[in-house]
Amino acid sequence: MRIAVTGSRGQVAASLVERAGPGIEVIALGRPEFELADRGAVVAGLEAARPDVIVNAAAYTAVDKAEAEEALAFMVNGEGAGHVAEAAARLGVPLLQLSTDYVLDGALDRPYREDDPTGPTGAYGRSKLAGEKEVARRCPNSVILRTAWVYSPFGANFVRTMLRLNETRDEVGVVADQRGNPTSALDIADALIAIAARVKDDSAPQLRGIFHMTGAGEATWADLAQVVFQEAEARGRRSTRVKPIATADYPTPALRPANSRLDNEKLGRVYGLRLPEWRQSVAVCCARLLA
Repeated sequence: MRIAVTGSRGQVAASLVERAGPGIEVIALGRPEFELADRGAVVAGLEAARPDVIVNAAAYTAVDKAEAEEALAFMVNGEGAGHVAEAAARLGVPLLQLSTDYVLDGALDRPYREDDPTGPTGAYGRSKLAGEKEVARRCPNSVILRTAWVYSPFGANFVRTMLRLNETRDEVGVVADQRGNPTSALDIADALIAIAARVKDDSAPQLRGIFHMTGAGEATWADLAQVVFQEAEARGRRSTRVKPIATADYPTPALRPANSRLDNEKLGRVYGLRLPEWRQSVAVCCARLLA
């Protein structure tokens, strides 16, 4: 199976390359040659890759900066996703589109299901929702996978930031009134490979559409930081104290959802997949980064 993944510098692409087992080839496509906003480059790059399945993991992800660069965010996350979907349709191959909890408003008091109304509160979320709509319109042979709070041993992410702060800080203030599902990009990669293997040869309509795909269990950002510091301490490092703070105490240009929890029941029912419990995967990531 040949999987073409966009966003070669991102956490998911790096994780896919690492997790690909025997018989699986991952072709990572990225800038500057592969630019989502450039329709010609997208079509040419994917045609040259000759994939069996495409994973669109590339995105404009600067959540706060998007408030001032909404047109650019829409060009990449909206129209760019449409370019990938168009190429997938032309090639006649399935597309796995990664999306985000930010397409939701965060106002519910329970985990969000796939059929709950969307309502992004910021430019980044609006651009990703536009991408979902473009993918669904241009490539019916697609699976839209919403995930959240992604971390890994690669790139810039919350877990790596906390480990860095742990080296020098005695205390760090971390938001404690936003709840979500911490999700390892390595676990995402494993799930993507399993999904790709199914949809490559199975055209059943129930395998298409929108699915939520996050680590099992829930946490606040403060909970996640506390576990990271505990993992560091367990490996002989110093341990920073977590000072729980409110979102209002850490103002940002973009409004974050108070509730980012996603219900993964549909993914388990349709694909038989359940990502590991988040503490387990955080421990694996920390052990690797601190080795």
